[in-house]
Amino acid sequence: MLMNAYLTFNGNCEEAFRHYAEVLNGKLPALMRFSDAPGCEDMPAELKNHIIHVRLEVDGHVLMGSDASPQCGTYEGMKGCSITLNVDTKAEARRIFEALGKGGKVTMPLEKTFWAALFGTFEDRFGVAWMINCEKDA
Repeated sequence: MLMNAYLTFNGNCEEAFRHYAEVLNGKLPALMRFSDAPGCEDMPAELKNHIIHVRLEVDGHVLMGSDASPQCGTYEGMKGCSITLNVDTKAEARRIFEALGKGGKVTMPLEKTFWAALFGTFEDRFGVAWMINCEKDA
């Protein structure tokens, strides 16, 4: 069994996932629009270019997402969940924290904790909460 996180956006899913792929050196093998899906023919034209499914692959791990569809009701943002990245070096922790956090809001600065050489949290500019954890002191 595999367990993957799935993120829902309010029209900026493609921008977010392209950014994540660039920062995390990942690949986007699947990026499908509502216009590509059966049953979406009557969707408003301005929503047809939104993402119905995207898959990001990074080092054998998967993060998926989409834009909210009108059938889902009013988009209320992301709540109660964080994506955690465990990295091997402090340099990588700093790089990712800076790149993904740019334009967002730091909720805990990247610093030494009792369990990690560096740990920090932030909400990125797309509203996704992240935790960066580096347990090694390298």
